[in-house]
Amino acid sequence: MRILPAVQNGVTAARGARRAAGATGFSLNGTASAGPAAAAGAALGIHSVDALLALQGLEDAGERRRRFSRRGSSALDLLDTLKVEILEGRLGLETLRRLEVTLKSLSERSGEPGLDDVLDAIGLRVAVELAKRTAAAAPAA
Repeated sequence: MRILPAVQNGVTAARGARRAAGATGFSLNGTASAGPAAAAGAALGIHSVDALLALQGLEDAGERRRRFSRRGSSALDLLDTLKVEILEGRLGLETLRRLEVTLKSLSERSGEPGLDDVLDAIGLRVAVELAKRTAAAAPAA
C-alpha cells in the first residue's frame, strides 16, 4: 500500500518548491557556502586532533603500574620455566634468551618505590640465574 501526501489546493506542491529554491542548509556534495564559521571549525579541528594525540601519549599511574606488574609476572613465569627445565635435566637456550630480554626491561623504573623494590629483587634473581647458566654453559679455558 502506498501512502501519498494529501494535496489540498496545491499547497503541498508550493511548499516543496520553496524548499528547493531556498535550500541553504544540509548539502551532500558540499556546494553550500562554507563562510567564516566553517573556516574557524576547520582550524579548531586541527588543534583538537593534536590535543587527542597528546592525550593518547599520556599514561595514567594505574596503567603504568599494570604494565610494570606484568613485566614482573612475566619474569617470575620465566624463572619457573627455567626451574622446571633444570629439574627435567634440560636447559633451553630460548628460555635464557628470553630471561636476558626480560632483565633489560626490568631495569626501567616505574616511579613507585615499593614496586621498584620488588622488580629489583626479581631482576637480581634473573641476573643470578643467567650468570650461573652462562658460566656453566661456557667452555672451560
